[in-house]
Amino acid sequence: MKFSSKIEKCGLSPIRKFYPYQVACKAKGTKIYHLNIGQPDIKTPESYFETVRNFNAPVLEYAPSPGMPECIKKVEDYYKNIGMDINPGDVVITAGGSEAITFTMMCILDDGDEILIPEPFYPNYKTFIYNTGATIVPIPTTAEEGYHFAEREKIEKLITPKTRAIMFTNPGNPTGTVLTAEERQLMADIAKEHDLWIIADEVYREFTYNGEALATMGTYEEVKDNVIIIDSVSKRFSACGARIGAVICRNKQFQAEFMKLCQARLSVPTLDQLAAASLYDVDPSYFKEVNDEYKKRRDTVYAALKKIPGLVCSEPQGAFYMMVKMPVDDAEKLLIFLLEEFEDNGETVMFAPGGGFYQTEGKGINEMRIAYILNCQDLERAIELLGKGIAAYNAKYGK
Repeated sequence: MKFSSKIEKCGLSPIRKFYPYQVACKAKGTKIYHLNIGQPDIKTPESYFETVRNFNAPVLEYAPSPGMPECIKKVEDYYKNIGMDINPGDVVITAGGSEAITFTMMCILDDGDEILIPEPFYPNYKTFIYNTGATIVPIPTTAEEGYHFAEREKIEKLITPKTRAIMFTNPGNPTGTVLTAEERQLMADIAKEHDLWIIADEVYREFTYNGEALATMGTYEEVKDNVIIIDSVSKRFSACGARIGAVICRNKQFQAEFMKLCQARLSVPTLDQLAAASLYDVDPSYFKEVNDEYKKRRDTVYAALKKIPGLVCSEPQGAFYMMVKMPVDDAEKLLIFLLEEFEDNGETVMFAPGGGFYQTEGKGINEMRIAYILNCQDLERAIELLGKGIAAYNAKYGK
């Protein structure tokens, strides 16, 4: 049987494909400290579950294809509060941020088109883009430079007649980088000058650690028709299982094309939208407490990593991830070693190998992404295990 050449170009998730190793490791009785998946342990606001418990409609009906009005209104108000001039029709609710990205790519990319993305990047972007027939052109960064990418010369030399868009995550997954106001303006300027789309994945907006005000590419009026914002309740409210996202765009033609896909998939789950809408009423103290907790975790994991000889990493400024360059030959081999051969007092650790976060072949092979989503005590132990594991791996297999 023949399969699509586009789907055959896609790979398994470099984050999730090690699940069988995890299962086998746990079956031996080994405890695993999980730094591999960005699943927060922060409590989901109770309002979500209260809404579900109190739902009493006699029929669970389809929602409107653009989303439940109650949910759309909450997202609109949220963006108005952070300074965006938003109007009816600018927000569409999606089945998570993943659907928002998938549909966006289907609307703007054709076979042979190019999209610029700073690498390393969230690896699922590859699957979303490959299925349009387009190509990712990576904007190169290095661990030594803190994965910085927002430079005019670095970006403009990659723009060709085939370039349709620039996409970036801000704050960054997997790097934890945060664009300054000047860097965001630069991205807007480049998009305007070259008539490009900007796809701004802003799902980690609340998580910054230097006192920055909430910021969005949606406030740059000169590119209001170029900017497509990807959003979600997953990380902001620690509600990953809700699968409620949104696309925010003031380009009316884009929204008309996007709606074709929304109507084809009928609707996003009704009850989850209503429950997600309630999350936007959470007291602002919730975000301060969550941000303070993640900052403590960031500080803990960064301090612990600095004690391991040979590591190269920069202090992340946002989100809850960081990329780390390690003194090993292959991060995937190290991870499998940690799960199959290594343990310390019945414990080991998992991370996400860095190669899958790159488009450029061979890059990131000795890097890893850490998600600092554990409590500080567990993070300290996890990094201790990492250091011991690296030493044991190099002693056995050499670097």
